[in-house]
Amino acid sequence: MKRLSLLLVGLLCVTGISALAQHGGEHEGARGSEQHGEPNRGVGGGYIPQHGPEPHNTAPRGDAPGRNFRDGGGHPDAPHVHSDGQWVGHDVNRGRYHLDHPWEHGHFPGAFGPNHVYRLAGGGPSRFFFNGFYFAVAQPDLVYVNGWLWNSDDLILYDDPEDPGYYLAYNPRTGTYVHVIYLG
Repeated sequence: MKRLSLLLVGLLCVTGISALAQHGGEHEGARGSEQHGEPNRGVGGGYIPQHGPEPHNTAPRGDAPGRNFRDGGGHPDAPHVHSDGQWVGHDVNRGRYHLDHPWEHGHFPGAFGPNHVYRLAGGGPSRFFFNGFYFAVAQPDLVYVNGWLWNSDDLILYDDPEDPGYYLAYNPRTGTYVHVIYLG
């Protein structure tokens, strides 16, 4: 009986490892509020928003040079998401994200939202990839990705309800997000 139990446990372990390998870096399910040993300060620390930002019913506030996004102790000076799901910074600078040819490289065929966590596999802001898909950070957002780990951070994609041709890439470790373009 003991041998049979050990055999079953071993079989379950092998099956679980095989199933994880087949996901190719995509993790199903939202993470808890702590990750990588960082404390939850209300931003980052592994928190994953359940949905992207809501569309705004007001006109864009336009370019806001020198805007400070640091709205609380320990919060980054970058667009970020609070642990209550509030998207900070998505109501400004919207005029800067116009594309003459939205979706020039097609639409991202993968999945969106909190149940689809992708692991960055290399590159940098101008061209990064995961699971065979390539993206680029929008030029106005390059200043907000300092500290992203391009070969190991997790990333969640959300539709951008305001800016055609862009997606929002959220980094749960840092709690920050940027506009990205799908390259194919």
